[in-house]
Amino acid sequence: MLTDLCPKAPGTYGDRLAEETTVNGRGMTDYGLPAAPDGRAPLLVRRCLAYVCACLRKAQEEFGDTQVKAYVSLSFAATEEALLTSNVICCTPLPDVRPYIPGLDAVTDAAVAEISLEDCSTWS
Repeated sequence: MLTDLCPKAPGTYGDRLAEETTVNGRGMTDYGLPAAPDGRAPLLVRRCLAYVCACLRKAQEEFGDTQVKAYVSLSFAATEEALLTSNVICCTPLPDVRPYIPGLDAVTDAAVAEISLEDCSTWS
């Protein structure tokens, strides 16, 4: 799905979820966004949602996979500027592998959303 993000040399992974998230996880591009969180957050979220919906739709079109989930996280960078940043991961829940974020509702150090293809259809 995101072939440009594949590692050059295959690695050793603990399970299929670890491999999938290593191959496709990425920080969302934030070039040109304002530094202030009030102006930055809505634009960053919009970019993330557009990106994950495109990925989820492509997974359905190319592979017939409607079970892929996208995880979007927002948090402040651990830098002097402490800019609001975002990360996106797409992965398929697997019955024999722990969830990507166990206890998603208990996350307190970032805002995290789990997004499905069905969610994307409500935003079109």
